Amino acid sequence: MSSSLPAHQPQAGFSYSRAFFEDLVDTAIQHAKKLGATDARAEASEGTGLSVSVRKGELETVERNRDKSLGVSVYLGQRRGNASTSDFSRAAIERTVQAAYDIARFTAEDPAAGLPDEADIATAAESRDLDLFHPWPITSEQAAGIALACERAAFAVDRRVTNSEGASVSAQQSHFFAAHTHGFRGGYASSRHSISVAPIAGRGDGMQRDYWYSSMRDARELASPEAVGRYAAERALSRLKSRKIATRECPVLFESPLAAGLLGGFVQAVSGGALYRKTSFLLDSLGQPVFPDHIDIDEDPFVPRGKGSSPFDEEGVRVQPRKVVDGGRVQGYFLGTYSARKLGMKTTGNAGGSHNLTLSSRLTRPGDDLDEMLRKLGTGLFVIELMGQGVNYVTGDYSRGASGFWVENGQIAYPVQEITIAGNLREMLKGIQAVGADAYNYGAKTVGSVLIDRMTVAGS
Repeated sequence: MSSSLPAHQPQAGFSYSRAFFEDLVDTAIQHAKKLGATDARAEASEGTGLSVSVRKGELETVERNRDKSLGVSVYLGQRRGNASTSDFSRAAIERTVQAAYDIARFTAEDPAAGLPDEADIATAAESRDLDLFHPWPITSEQAAGIALACERAAFAVDRRVTNSEGASVSAQQSHFFAAHTHGFRGGYASSRHSISVAPIAGRGDGMQRDYWYSSMRDARELASPEAVGRYAAERALSRLKSRKIATRECPVLFESPLAAGLLGGFVQAVSGGALYRKTSFLLDSLGQPVFPDHIDIDEDPFVPRGKGSSPFDEEGVRVQPRKVVDGGRVQGYFLGTYSARKLGMKTTGNAGGSHNLTLSSRLTRPGDDLDEMLRKLGTGLFVIELMGQGVNYVTGDYSRGASGFWVENGQIAYPVQEITIAGNLREMLKGIQAVGADAYNYGAKTVGSVLIDRMTVAGS
């Protein structure tokens, strides 16, 4: 290899090409082998983007970000060292590899440490284009115009929309290339763009705030700024004249974006780190009924443009669609190579987290929209906002500040605030009575509104 890194012709919006990153990675791995490393892994990445925010019709901030990094892992048998740098010069690469090597030398041996088994590695023939990269060539002036239109639409809904925490537009893109000595070579570019606004309705002690956004890999698929602004304003207005309610037990309906958080709680509880550390309320749950028998959870890494899509996991391990929960029973955990070895199991291709997850009910019908889910709730609490982080994943105990609406006979009666909902996640997951057809995609999770049979609602 030559002593100087090659010239590069990057894709639009990037400073570095894939060929340049491949050479960086190969340089790092070769230097690690030269030092005597048993194995090595390296990843070069770059991210760039524009974020613009406005408030009350005025431009507030314009931020441009550009980040780059080379991360290196060096293995000396079952000892591992990691180091990284943002300097792409050859001298800096060699210093970084040396630092990782020195860390490995003085690190205790770990029987689970090491690169993935070669049999688990995704090959070039298995790679696929998942249509994840859609750069948005937007100027700061254009982004400000979109944000202003979004906020203006919120104010136009009703004179009671009196203030705003602002509106923002973000256009982000990144790419990477990674390789390691067990045969993996791969990388790809991706993008993520968004529009958001947070209007405030009412005045004084009666003010209510809400928020809405649209996020897509392709900016052409974003909701219009006017639609985002109107819906955010309607949400804020619906919460005016909120009341407290007396403490009671009742059924609780989680709005679909919040229901994605319940799915996230399950994922955390059956992820490798929590399982091998024994810090999960769902230890030894493989094959066990954790949900009612009408609930399924599917994982699909190959959804085109999906926010959780990837042709391989962070270790270069092959991924595949699978049934995580089938008829309420857990069929698989979320494991990377290290956690799988700690548990005496095989990796599931989830190093870096879950892929596109969908929670569904076999009882759901096409007509089970939010109005129908409120009718199924009958009399109880419809939650649209949660506050705080009161979840104990060791015991499953769940306690969160909340606000939403009190529902009587299937109809919203009035908004409520300053309440706490409490229960235990094990019982909550088992107590899912229905899942709405109002499916919402929140990041890498898709789920409709979720009705849980009983929780404690603490009010005044």
